[in-house]
Amino acid sequence: MKRQPWFWPMKLFLKRVSGKELWLKPEIDVETIETADWRFIGSRLNQNSIIYSLGVGDSIEFDLDLIKRFKATVFAFDPTPYSMEWVFSQDLPDRFVFKPWAVAGADGKLRLYRRVNRQGKSAEVMWTADKEAGDPDDFIDTPAYTVAAIMELLQHDKVDLLKMDVEGAEYSILEGLKDARRLPEQLLVEFHHRFPGIGKARTAESIAMLRGLGYKIFGLSETGREIGFVLDRPT
Repeated sequence: MKRQPWFWPMKLFLKRVSGKELWLKPEIDVETIETADWRFIGSRLNQNSIIYSLGVGDSIEFDLDLIKRFKATVFAFDPTPYSMEWVFSQDLPDRFVFKPWAVAGADGKLRLYRRVNRQGKSAEVMWTADKEAGDPDDFIDTPAYTVAAIMELLQHDKVDLLKMDVEGAEYSILEGLKDARRLPEQLLVEFHHRFPGIGKARTAESIAMLRGLGYKIFGLSETGREIGFVLDRPT
């Protein structure tokens, strides 16, 4: 069912008033492009850009659009069984490079739990690092790497855009950016403070940390949970 134009702005307003969402707005005015519900700064991307996409699931519309628009290379990461099987079954361009790795705030192992919705139904695609949002008896343990470690493994000296939809693991990944020798220029993050084990305060803390690293908000989705950040000063 197609939503009326006023639906999402009104829903976001009501959630902010009720205290379920943060009051946020863009901090810099810049032209953006929207694709697959994500906003990004297209003027800062080209065929030499390195893009990291964390959390593939079975949706790569965003990734393929950036490859088509800019001829950039997208490195996509997802260690979950369904996603790996789905990606390997697709006919994908050479500039889409898939790695079945987990990304985390520290190198080592990461435990992911199968997502369970509010009705108690288990997800086929989604897994989460938040135990309270998943099935504690249905989990996988996977090798995990920080963004800095992945850049070293792939011999990248920069990341132009880092997008993440990782079902609650974003907080530790963002914290791990403190150890990166060079910060990604753009960050596109879906925050999951709606999960019972996380909460809005953790998202506020994460945003404050990113501001301390030099990032500013340039874009917000209609739901208020997908946020675009750009470095205000080069690293």
